[in-house]
Amino acid sequence: MEISEQLRCLFSATVEEQDGSYVVEVPEQEIQLGDLQAGDTYRVAVLPSRSTEVADDTDAESEREQATQLPPVEEGEQRTVEIEDIGEQGDGITRVERGFVVIVPDTEQGERVTVTITDVSQNVAFADVVERVSYYD
Repeated sequence: MEISEQLRCLFSATVEEQDGSYVVEVPEQEIQLGDLQAGDTYRVAVLPSRSTEVADDTDAESEREQATQLPPVEEGEQRTVEIEDIGEQGDGITRVERGFVVIVPDTEQGERVTVTITDVSQNVAFADVVERVSYYD
């Protein structure tokens, strides 16, 4: 799956009927974090959940806990990662703990690199390459 660098937030929600329309509510946290502004227009992608079956209370609770957790990376942090995919803009994409997305420009799929995290939002981080690492090291 390709993820655009323009991604502002990522959350799970349920489509609900409301006064003859169907709505998806944006969590208040997304507005408070400053990634979204009330009244602005955004493109929305809809993906199926992990399961088409109704989630039980345990799954719903787990998803709420994940949504309120802090990002697993911090600005200035260095990590060695493998580039898993290439995004629409040609930048490398890797995932760290809990599937958190880190976008790394000037990399190729399958490449192993040491990066410095340069920018972190609630749902995505950006990093610069510090060193290209051989698989034999």
